[in-house]
Order: sequence, then C-alpha cells, then structure tokens
Amino acid sequence: MAIDGHRWTVVFFAIVITAILGLSDVGIIVESASVPAMFVFGDSLVEVGNNNYLSSIAKSDYFPYGIDFNFGPTGRFSNGKTFVDLLGERLGVAYPVAFSDPNTSVARILGGVNYASAAAGILDESGQHYGERYSLSQQVINFENTLSQLRTMMNGTNLTQYLSKSLAVMVFGSNDYINNYLMPSIYSSSSNYSPPAFANLLLNHYARQLLTLYSLGLRKFLIAGIGPLGCMPNQRAGLNRCVDYANQILGTFNEGLKSLVDQLNRRSPGAVFVYGNTYAAVGDILNNPASYGFSVVDRGCCATGQLTCLPYQTPCSNRNVYVFWDAFHPTQSVNVILAQRAFSGPPRDCYPINVQQMTLIY
Repeated sequence: MAIDGHRWTVVFFAIVITAILGLSDVGIIVESASVPAMFVFGDSLVEVGNNNYLSSIAKSDYFPYGIDFNFGPTGRFSNGKTFVDLLGERLGVAYPVAFSDPNTSVARILGGVNYASAAAGILDESGQHYGERYSLSQQVINFENTLSQLRTMMNGTNLTQYLSKSLAVMVFGSNDYINNYLMPSIYSSSSNYSPPAFANLLLNHYARQLLTLYSLGLRKFLIAGIGPLGCMPNQRAGLNRCVDYANQILGTFNEGLKSLVDQLNRRSPGAVFVYGNTYAAVGDILNNPASYGFSVVDRGCCATGQLTCLPYQTPCSNRNVYVFWDAFHPTQSVNVILAQRAFSGPPRDCYPINVQQMTLIY
C-alpha cells in the first residue's frame, strides 16, 4: 500500500489504543477534525433526494419513506437513516447535502455533497428504463462542478489538504445487475457477456472513474461491494429461498473489486482505498437473523411484492424486526449494523483497514 511509514505508525497506534480501550465497536473515538467532509457517490442505497429534481420514476419523496427519520420523506429509500447517514454520525460529519437540491448553498457544500441517484449504475445505460438518473460517470462530472465552487472558496493548499482528508464513499453495482444484466427483456448485456466478462466490464469502467476522482484530489475511499441481490424480496418474490444464480454471478465482481482495491493502493501514492464486504455482512444477517434481533427476512416492511413502497401505504409497525424495508432496500436497523461494521469492523468486514483506522491517517 502506498502509504509512508510514519502514516502507518499513526494507524497502528490508533488500532492499539482502540483495542486496549475497547472502543472500536461503540464509535466513541471520533476524529471529526480529520474528516472535514464526506462525498457520496452511489445509487438508491445512499440516495438523499437527488432524483426528486430529475425526471425519474425512481423516487421516494413520499410517505411511508422517512417514517422514522426526523425530517420525514426526503428521497431516502429507507424508513429512516441510510448507511452513509449513520457512518457520518460516527465520523462527526453532518449529512452531506444533495447535489441537485436548488437550496444547496456554496457554504453548505463544505461539509460534503451527496451525488447518489436511484437506479444509477456503473454503466451509463443501467436503470435507464426508470428515466433520468446520475450514472457513475455523471456523478464524477457533478463532483467536478462542486470542485470548481470549492476552488473559489479556498486557496490551493487548503483545498488540497481538505480533499485529502475528506472521505469518498462509493456504492455502485447493484443496478448494473438488477436493472440491466438480470433484465434480458430490456437489456442485451446478458446475451452479450458471460457473468465473468460482464463483471470485468464493470470493473474496468469503475477503475477509470476512481482514478479520475483520485486525479481530482480525493485520497480516502470506501468502496462497497454488492450485497446478496438474490435474497432481496424483489428477486425471491413467490419463492421460499434466495435466487442462487443472482448471488453466484456477483462473485467475480466482488472478488475483482477487492483485488482492484489492492491494485489502487499500490499504484496511487498517498491514497487509501478500502473494500466494504457488503455481501458477507448482509449474508451474515440473513443467515443468522435472530442473533441480530430480526425475524422477517423474506419480504419488505411495506410489502408490495417486487416494488418499492406505494404512496401513503401503511407499513408494518414492528420495523426493527424486518431486514428489508421495501423490495430492494434494507431497514434503518440493518443500516446501523452495516455502518458499524464498516467503521470499526475487522478486515473481513472492511479490507485492508476499516474506516475509523483510515481516517486516522493524515
């Protein structure tokens, strides 16, 4: 990994201290000064309302979305907080503002910006049947727009330090499968590519955009893998088990993404890339739900079969025992677990180091 010895000494010291004090699992150590901002790139799993301002049918700006969120429906595809909301709380970072929100002022972007867009994929065409969305490449362009605003607010040295200390969160890939590869009636990708070839296509596109963000000054990256899509209510509707094929074809992508993290760490001086093992974390919850306090794993809290929640639909009352909120997205209770594992988990959860350790590198 391309990090000098002094910086690794800082990380090692931080790991030892958190282990001795037993604080790594409760998030008491907060290095907010080392994370001035969080820039979020992704899909509906981390969306906060960008699609509200786009011509898209992939929106969640209505009840019952946000039923457990202080601000009500905002465009988050959850009953409450998203994974990045909860991760930001552990880091002491305010919720990054939605890029497309016209009320987003220049001053507010200093705390970070969320570019995530429901139905967005690594490939530009993924999710296009939903209408407008910010694909990965467009989100990178949107970040460049933010960067031009930041340049007018900060001098070069300050901006460089600010970007190098900020955290970039990347959550992509699900839509390239559920809203592309696994929809042969709309997309031709499954007939043009074998699963391994399609995974390599995604990884090549992803790598180019990650290197672009690195060239623009970002240095700390959390890159989430894809969870077990075959276990979502959308995929297993009418079945008593997960769809094995939908899960199996993700292996090449997730393994390749972890390998890509290793390559980027070797070839990107001063940067730290980490891989979030979403598949294993969600899989553990699904395989051992009772140990996490869950009892419903096969349907969404607002049970609409293969869909998102319908407007003003009455959801389940015991939301804490559901793994899924709707047919695609986890409940806030699951997001709490995922954020904790990314923040302070072992290498099996977050490789090669976790987010807490990464933020202590300066």
